[in-house]
Amino acid sequence: MKRQRGHKARLCLTPAQALAAEEQGHAARAMWNLVHDWWTMLPEERRNLAAADTAIRQGRRDLPWLGVLPAQAAQAVLKTYFQAWKNCWEGRAQAPNFKGRSRSRMAVDIPQGRDLQIVRLNRRWGRMWAPKIGHLLFRWTKDLPVGKRADKENRVTGARLVKEADGWHVVFRVQSDVPGPAPHTGPTVGIDRGITKPLALSDGTFREHRPWLSSGEAERLRRLEKTKERGRRARKPGERNSRRLKRTYDQIARLRATAKRRAVDWQHKTTTEIAGMFSRVGVEDLAITHMVRSARGTVETPGRNVRQKAGLNRAIAAEAWGRTVTMLEYKSADRGGSVVKVPAPNTSRRCSACGFITPGSRETQARFVCKNPSCGFEANADTNAGRNIDHAAGQAVSGRGDFGIARSAKRQPPTQPHAA
Repeated sequence: MKRQRGHKARLCLTPAQALAAEEQGHAARAMWNLVHDWWTMLPEERRNLAAADTAIRQGRRDLPWLGVLPAQAAQAVLKTYFQAWKNCWEGRAQAPNFKGRSRSRMAVDIPQGRDLQIVRLNRRWGRMWAPKIGHLLFRWTKDLPVGKRADKENRVTGARLVKEADGWHVVFRVQSDVPGPAPHTGPTVGIDRGITKPLALSDGTFREHRPWLSSGEAERLRRLEKTKERGRRARKPGERNSRRLKRTYDQIARLRATAKRRAVDWQHKTTTEIAGMFSRVGVEDLAITHMVRSARGTVETPGRNVRQKAGLNRAIAAEAWGRTVTMLEYKSADRGGSVVKVPAPNTSRRCSACGFITPGSRETQARFVCKNPSCGFEANADTNAGRNIDHAAGQAVSGRGDFGIARSAKRQPPTQPHAA
């Protein structure tokens, strides 16, 4: 079967190459905004790809500064914009909007893989070609299907240059032909996601991590945040940010990028281990966007415990639960397993041994003791929730739907033995 994957590598650019890449990134953002204005001003019957392509070609002739963007990269901007509207029409995303200079990430597409001219120089470094920039060095951390190893089924189909807080990166689009996975024969597991215990498995084990930033880095981030707020208060309304304030913003962004990079690394390693061990992974179908909404309320009905809720929202966002599930889904599919999403209500309140929900069973945040006189099951509260998720995953057919019993039922006996 054909498999499409992305591979991200860090670029090592000279000052001239970095300047050229930034000019192309700004031109690509401006091209998006021009296409957006042109598209929204036209009547619906005149909106089509052919007319947009003609407008882009005319714009590149009329505006010389758009010429720094290669023609294929400009066409990629148009295709991406049109795909954004298709995603909106099909209900998968919101409508595309204007890209602000400070709120958008600079990116330049290289849609044709044959233009990249990828060569491995040594064990650590590779070289690629970027139109109107030249040969670029990148960190070689994964074997790519290039040279004699490349064919019609296994090749690099394109790339994108992306600027992040810690510098420029390249994301290769890699197509490979791999054999279909054999059915996974391992046990099943349920996973409860949380803050204190990031991942609690139904077999009684936990997957934990240290803080993403060391104590010194966290203190430095706190001081930079205070410096940023002082600079913002000193700035007059409508006045541009000073160079010092911009430098502070950049330092904060680099520290947060470091934390994210460590978090993604831990998630990749942990999900790879779980996908290799278990044939079926059950997770709660959480509406995370609703969970991290602010508690401020309105002027008429102000919210309560706003600061505490804000802290909880930051903790949930730092764990990136959705990204963990996304990684589990494609890694489990590659290994012949599956990920099943089950309804979240009562997974932490129901006893995983007898199936009853009795008041007061959740004695503390970390301890579950069943109050059913004929049961008395005791376990870690997160482990109990993981066991319930695993039981429900055996019956679930879709997320946020019923899985064989009524939602109002007070008892859900396990239908299969736990795979601990």
